[in-house]
Amino acid sequence: MKKREVVFEASACRDLKGMTAKIGRQIVRDALQYLEFNPFPIGKPRIKKLEGYDPPLYRLRSGDYRVYYRTTDDAVRVLAVLAKKDSGKFLRRIEEPRRAYRRKSAKA
Repeated sequence: MKKREVVFEASACRDLKGMTAKIGRQIVRDALQYLEFNPFPIGKPRIKKLEGYDPPLYRLRSGDYRVYYRTTDDAVRVLAVLAKKDSGKFLRRIEEPRRAYRRKSAKA
């Protein structure tokens, strides 16, 4: 298996800074453990590919928190680390530009 670099974007780092040290360490440990070698879902995993996103968006469960990321050939880019209850708001925010683009192209 190919080892990938796990990169926490600035937004994910801000999310981690707002958490307790214990929770932050657990999330980073899970992210490194699950995303370095195989960031894709297998069986009934902690990792899920979210439908309807281009480029693909993935989610890793880590306790009551969710790690949202995208992959490239050699890296995994962590976009956000959120409590489960805040995840819906984040997904709607990511989806908005996609919807607006779709509406514009449908009119053309």
